Amino acid sequence: GFRVKMKEMQAIETSQPTVAPPAVHSRQLGAQLSGSMSFSSQMTKEDEEMSRTALSAFRAKEEEIEKNKMEIRERVQAQLGRVEEETKRLALIREELEGLADPMRKEVALVRKKIDSVNKELKPLGHTVQKKEREYKEALEAFNEKNREKVQLITKLMELSQLILKSFFLLSNIVIGARV
Repeated sequence: GFRVKMKEMQAIETSQPTVAPPAVHSRQLGAQLSGSMSFSSQMTKEDEEMSRTALSAFRAKEEEIEKNKMEIRERVQAQLGRVEEETKRLALIREELEGLADPMRKEVALVRKKIDSVNKELKPLGHTVQKKEREYKEALEAFNEKNREKVQLITKLMELSQLILKSFFLLSNIVIGARV
């Protein structure tokens, strides 16, 4: 039995622990060894030395595994630290970009507000202009109508004045002819 147990310990020594942490395996191995010792009271010095060697080799393997875990943990922590720093840098860059875009947004909003204000002012002015254009057209038509009436009246006046002149000349010729 003892040699079989030693071979099991050596097999455990060369394999990685997959279920329980190394400290648990160490206790299990110690329990197995103490159990083996109670069953075999006739252990030789050679067997005892072999079990100590196996146990110390197993503990060395455990320490190596712990050391590797610590190194990996340190590397992961360092990587997480770098990721955190880069995240902070990205946040600062994002804030700077938003800061640059913000004044532009404010300016655009201000310009849009001014445009809306001017449009509100222009709308009634546009109505006023259209009203004034209609009034101007009506006044122009009235002016043109009065102008035509004036031309007609002047034409009539000219005709009447020519008629009066003709009548005057005829009368004056009649009066001059009667005196002669």
